[in-house]
Amino acid sequence: MRILLCTGKGGVGKTTLAAATGAALAALGRKTLVVSTDPAHSLGDAFGHPLGAEPSEVDTLLSGVQVDSRTLVDATWERLRGELRTVLAGAGLDTLDAEELTVLPGVDELLALTEVRRLAGDGPWETVVVDCGPTAETLRLLALPEAVSGYLTRVFGPRGRVTDSVRRLGTHLDGLRALLTDPSVTTVRLVLTPERVVVAEARRTLSSLALRGIAVDGVIANRLMPAPGLWRGGAASWLRTRRTQQDAVLAELAAAGIAPVARVEHRAVEPVGLPALLEIAAELYRGEDPLAGNGAPVTPLLRVRPAAAGYTLRVAIPLARDAEVDLARVDDDLAITVDGFRRLIALPEPLRPCRITGAESDADGLVVHLAGNRGRG
Repeated sequence: MRILLCTGKGGVGKTTLAAATGAALAALGRKTLVVSTDPAHSLGDAFGHPLGAEPSEVDTLLSGVQVDSRTLVDATWERLRGELRTVLAGAGLDTLDAEELTVLPGVDELLALTEVRRLAGDGPWETVVVDCGPTAETLRLLALPEAVSGYLTRVFGPRGRVTDSVRRLGTHLDGLRALLTDPSVTTVRLVLTPERVVVAEARRTLSSLALRGIAVDGVIANRLMPAPGLWRGGAASWLRTRRTQQDAVLAELAAAGIAPVARVEHRAVEPVGLPALLEIAAELYRGEDPLAGNGAPVTPLLRVRPAAAGYTLRVAIPLARDAEVDLARVDDDLAITVDGFRRLIALPEPLRPCRITGAESDADGLVVHLAGNRGRG
């Protein structure tokens, strides 16, 4: 099983490219499901085929589904929330406190991700392509398994008094986190349009995904102006200027280490239906396996090396030159904040007695220096 998550800033065309990728995989003989978790469902429009909350066949070997997270909340979360209220009240909290603690931000997105996992595990598909929501929603979605697992641990303790449903939820969250951070199963493909404001967000997204330990296997620049040989008439000057600007942005991406970038040109007609989607896939993948991505090796998030006064901890996070980075110790965790995205990373056992003495960044990410007795721990 392979799961490919397609995301990008709203309006960059990720739904079309997710649909095109699914169509290309099916055309190569892989049984493929394309799932939309974007609340603004448009996957059915891209296929030119009505889709619902259960998978339906779009073509031979290709199916699609639009996850209805609101229905999932009504069907699943309210029952579990009631059980949580009972446990919390039994632990001595009054009714109001118990009610507040069971209001879980982002539960819609969490259940959508749970549904993706269910569909991937229960169905006959070899590949699941996910049309995620816009970037901010996707980052919140991918952070939720770890965040909610931590929430449950803080409320109940690692061996606290919980119901079977809550225990199953904790186990399920651990499974989701393992699924997302296994690069042999799950990868992200980032879609952007070659505009500076979009590129800035893309760089922040790559940093945040790296912090989560989630592999990005490719970047796609969508809606490039057509090749110069097609320009005619009075619009040629405008097209030339626009394409020059786009090429400059792509050069910035390459200079920032975000390369190679696959490219798709803008269409005069909105691509709807399988023939149009397969045409896009042919341009995008050029006969290569759509699951191959850019072929870049996946670097471990953390690498520890001994140093004269302690250790160096390398954190593989792509950082822009103007990135805002903050480090702090929180008990046995290292709190890393990059451009507003924060994650607590459990320090390896030998590093827990150490203190942070400095940090710098290089082409491979962040290097943290820690001083301490290497004989301890």
